[in-house]
Amino acid sequence: METFIFILIVLVASILQTSTGFGFSILATPFLLFLFEPLEAIQLNLLLSLVISSVLILKIRQDIDLGILKRFVIGSTAALPVGILIFALLDMRQLKLGIGLFLLAVTILLLFNFRIALTKSKDLVVGGISGALTASIGMPGPPILVYFSGADTLKEKVRATTLAFYLFIYSTSLIIQVLFVGTAKSIWVAGGYGLPIVVVGLFLGQRLFNRINQTAFRFIMYAILLITGVYLLVENWPY
Repeated sequence: METFIFILIVLVASILQTSTGFGFSILATPFLLFLFEPLEAIQLNLLLSLVISSVLILKIRQDIDLGILKRFVIGSTAALPVGILIFALLDMRQLKLGIGLFLLAVTILLLFNFRIALTKSKDLVVGGISGALTASIGMPGPPILVYFSGADTLKEKVRATTLAFYLFIYSTSLIIQVLFVGTAKSIWVAGGYGLPIVVVGLFLGQRLFNRINQTAFRFIMYAILLITGVYLLVENWPY
């Protein structure tokens, strides 16, 4: 049963990540925590996300907005120490609760056609917020998802630029974790078992991406934001 659950988690998360550029972490990590220790679940998530980004980036590199990507990288690199301080000083439950409420509020605004203009300064700020969230709670995607959704960015640019950024931020996070926290053989063994499932997810996700139009893509992003917000609220609500 555990093997079947593992296959299902990785397959669905891989399809979502391949077709949108988002979703692997928020979909896979909570369920992987039922099967693995926290360190194993987080590093396995990073490892498989890196595989997806690495494979896809060669195919979709022409869709990457290099200017936005560069500013995301600069902003996130500068903000990584801020995220570490947040992790050390703030109550993580309250932080995640606040982020969940923010995501739900922003998603409602987006559904009512609230829009954001892409600018160089906003690119840096969004990259910075993403870097800080990566270092503090291991979740870089929400600020980028809100930003691109609000700007109604073309699905090809969203997916390619996001996956290219993930290639940087996840590899950095994995290296930092391995150096300062350590790793375990079981993580890499599970990652090896997960690779064939990821390959199937890549194939199915690419087919899905080719079939969905811009409007459907936008509503999928809204759904990911809603699920992320609800998950953070439920997981961290003070009962």
